[in-house]
Amino acid sequence: ARDMLPLIERSVAEHDALIARAGLRDIVRPIGWLEAWRSPAGFEREMRAAQGVADAHGLHVQMFDAPGLIALEPSLSAGYAGAIHWIDPASVADPGALTKGYAQLFLREGGAFAQGDARTLMPDGKGWRVQTDAGPVSAELAVVALGPWSDLVTQPLGYRVPLMVKRGYHMHYASEARAPLVRPVVDIEGGYVVAPMRRGLRLTTGVELATRERPPNYAQLDAAEREARPVFGLGARLDETPWMGLRPCTPDMRPLLGPAPRHAGLWFAFGHNHHGLTLGPVTARLVAEQIVGETPFIDPTPYLPARFG
Repeated sequence: ARDMLPLIERSVAEHDALIARAGLRDIVRPIGWLEAWRSPAGFEREMRAAQGVADAHGLHVQMFDAPGLIALEPSLSAGYAGAIHWIDPASVADPGALTKGYAQLFLREGGAFAQGDARTLMPDGKGWRVQTDAGPVSAELAVVALGPWSDLVTQPLGYRVPLMVKRGYHMHYASEARAPLVRPVVDIEGGYVVAPMRRGLRLTTGVELATRERPPNYAQLDAAEREARPVFGLGARLDETPWMGLRPCTPDMRPLLGPAPRHAGLWFAFGHNHHGLTLGPVTARLVAEQIVGETPFIDPTPYLPARFG
């Protein structure tokens, strides 16, 4: 947690800068999120711990008992003993639109996209070359930023990065609640999140430990849906099939951000665990500063790829 704190602390500010340039204010809301507890004893215990964390790190937090939570979020039915409102985080109502907006900003500012097989990346004289649908592309530098598939590129180059995936699922639902849900809610004991999105209420599961290639297993989603439906007023499913995502994780739960240990001009930027969207812009800044030789705005040592050899 201490190692990740410098990245997390700057994550919202780095997003805000890009959001302003990309004109995406309408899909990001500074409303925080709610950590809801069904157990009174668990809520009392975590309430004290949360206040200590907030005081230690300059965060803003507010506690709500059961009646206070219903007053704050009238869409919820009875079932929670209370909730901790972490006020500082922002909520993204459409992550897909956010990333596509960033991509459009990249193009407007002179960037270009090419599609190809990243596994063809190889040294090319003093630089690097990769095959694309439009032919080979060569450059002085290459950055591997392929999330859970990054090891498919690094392994042929001789790196044994201990990368695994934590799979998760989500589904959108119509709302049958008496009022709209405003803030994302984490059901701690239930192990799921319900968040208000552009498309409806999104139910997101916890972690499934499985390889990339295994077929989807919707057991967690089905179980979470049974728990969440009466509390959140979930209506009909809105997606044809559940979405499944892969979260790229390392044993120490820190990403690999920095130079490849044994190849000049090769850089790593992957392994963000559950925080890829959150840490995307701050990752870009940290890696870019290292590439151009500027003094990084934070110490990159905890994230350097060399820790895995």
